[in-house]
Amino acid sequence: MPTHPQEPDRAGSDPVEPVTEGAVRPPRGDLPQPGPPTRPEAANGEPGPDAAGPAPAEDEYTTAIQELEDRWRRALADLDNFRKRHARELERERAVERSRTAAAFLPVLDNLELALTHADADPGAIVEGIRAVRDQAVNVLELLGYPRHAETGVAFDPARHEVVGVVQDPDAPPGTVVEVLRPGYGDGERQLRPAAVTVAKRE
Repeated sequence: MPTHPQEPDRAGSDPVEPVTEGAVRPPRGDLPQPGPPTRPEAANGEPGPDAAGPAPAEDEYTTAIQELEDRWRRALADLDNFRKRHARELERERAVERSRTAAAFLPVLDNLELALTHADADPGAIVEGIRAVRDQAVNVLELLGYPRHAETGVAFDPARHEVVGVVQDPDAPPGTVVEVLRPGYGDGERQLRPAAVTVAKRE
């Protein structure tokens, strides 16, 4: 007996396929089900942007930070080496300067030794010899940059003179140096010491 297509039970429901004799319709549970989503791959087979792993930008930042740290450590090492080298050079320069200064006074000591060997000579000659040694020492200090200051009759200068007394001297203008009790050496920032003087009293 021929079969006719079965009418749908209600609107909106799935149509019922016609069943022929001998045909077996698979149950709905046997239909293929969608599997888990997969990550896209690039054309060359490498994982796509969604693949696991750090982004290229993060790798670049990490490399840049490591390079900066290496440069910072090298800079610190260079600075420490420069500081040590500068300290060694400074000490060497000081040693050379001390040696040069001491060598400059050796002739003065030699002349003093010579004067002592002639202690029994004429007193006047001894005095002249001591004065010559004194002048030689003064010359050495001047060559080293420390000239002697023992002038009288000059105006008092607080940068070069140290007042140790004030005297009444009618022949000296007020405020001038009357007597030098101890010479001074050097000028300005290179002053070893000021001259100790007495000054004429002001009216």
